[in-house]
Amino acid sequence: MNKIVQLHVNDDVVICLQDIYKGENLEIPGVKNIEVKDDIPKGHKILVKPIKSGEDVLKFGYSIGKAKRDLTVGEWVHTHNLESGLKGILEYSYQPVNHEVSTENVQHTFQGYIRENGEAGIRNEIWIINTVGCINKTCEILAKMGNEQFNGRNIDGIYHFPHPYGCSQLGDDLSNTQKLLAALAQHPNAAGVLIVGLGCENNQIEAFKEVIGDFSPNRIKFLKAQDVEDELESGLCLLEELVEYAEQFERQPVPVSKLKVGLKCGGSDGFSGVTANPLVGAVSDLIVSEGGTTILTEVPEMFGAETILMNRAQDEETFLKIVQLINNFKEYFMRHNQEIYENPSPGNKAGGISTLEEKSLGCTQKGGHAPVVDVSPYGERVKRNGLNLVNAPGNDLVSVTALAAAGAHIVLFTTGRGTPFGGPVPTVKIATNSDLVKRKKHWIDYNAGQLLEGQTMDDLKDDLYQYILALASGEKQTNNERFGFKEISIFKEGVIL
Repeated sequence: MNKIVQLHVNDDVVICLQDIYKGENLEIPGVKNIEVKDDIPKGHKILVKPIKSGEDVLKFGYSIGKAKRDLTVGEWVHTHNLESGLKGILEYSYQPVNHEVSTENVQHTFQGYIRENGEAGIRNEIWIINTVGCINKTCEILAKMGNEQFNGRNIDGIYHFPHPYGCSQLGDDLSNTQKLLAALAQHPNAAGVLIVGLGCENNQIEAFKEVIGDFSPNRIKFLKAQDVEDELESGLCLLEELVEYAEQFERQPVPVSKLKVGLKCGGSDGFSGVTANPLVGAVSDLIVSEGGTTILTEVPEMFGAETILMNRAQDEETFLKIVQLINNFKEYFMRHNQEIYENPSPGNKAGGISTLEEKSLGCTQKGGHAPVVDVSPYGERVKRNGLNLVNAPGNDLVSVTALAAAGAHIVLFTTGRGTPFGGPVPTVKIATNSDLVKRKKHWIDYNAGQLLEGQTMDDLKDDLYQYILALASGEKQTNNERFGFKEISIFKEGVIL
């Protein structure tokens, strides 16, 4: 096995595929043998060209920051001698590049559920959504009772997603809570939805119905706990009606053009931009080539690589939406007197990521090479097939929830360090390295680390794509489904009374 990998012919660094120690000699393609000057952990970077203080250091063919001092060949390049070159809010100009994705001749299908409105679902679940956090426990008990009472029926389970909001919220926070919960209520993975309110909260059921918009009264039921004598008994009666409604749906062949897949990374490491993220990008291109939809978010983790996405905008109108998306999020940081480029996280740094540019250049690879067709606000559903951007932060739970609300049937979640959580939809944990798979088999669903062990990108891309189609068809479950990790988290910025 090779000890190092160079990602681009112009790069100033190579990545260690294993721990490398001071005094070792390495043969670098296009460079004479070099002597390693430091003990360098797996996933971290070694300098292969001398760099002057203040000069750019290249990885992926792009700058990942500037040298804090003169750097010599063989040095470990990390946070101690490399800093972000990003400063303030930038001016952008549209410089379109041709990144068309070819249309696939083979049109794949999956076995899904066609809902009354023509949308497709990949699960036949009942969701309980509460308008306010005061009744989290009530809804949790109701879901448990429902699963016990309706066990064996033709549904994939009854689920509740607790959250603390909906009461004492004002302005944009209340609006965001309503929009996000309404988008989840319209999600086609839920054959039926029970909306449970308390009765005295800001997020009143009557107002919430208006945010939901058009809906079938057979599919969405409402319960106000303060208005009934026994909310559990009343809730079970409504759940029975929803189960009976859900049982009419059967799996049938559905074209990939109806599939929506969210793209997310968390607990990234030095291999994220080498294995899992490029692999997910290749699969994203496959889905888009068949008329399907992929959704990319984590706006702060686009900083430093945003121009790559901007120049892939399908037109100038979309370019301006991306500019607004980026600058609005930077202004959000500034309103709270926070450093715009205060990233990566401690875990990212331990894994070998030194600057936000490096993290972003790896992160955005999940979007493949397709044109960006649209940008959607937080809590709203995507409207166009193809690669979409959605406004949400990098936080794992908040962004995965936003992807589900945007309509993602599945979320592909790449990780170098691992996490057990899952969103309200199947959340595929894709490991960047095989060590993580060995340690956390009950967390990880797919091993992109095979790319470092002889597997080709083409073979693994096709394999992961087939896995996704099997998952969409109900032939497989993710670990988050199997072990009951199904959560949501809602973005908050303002005041709570």
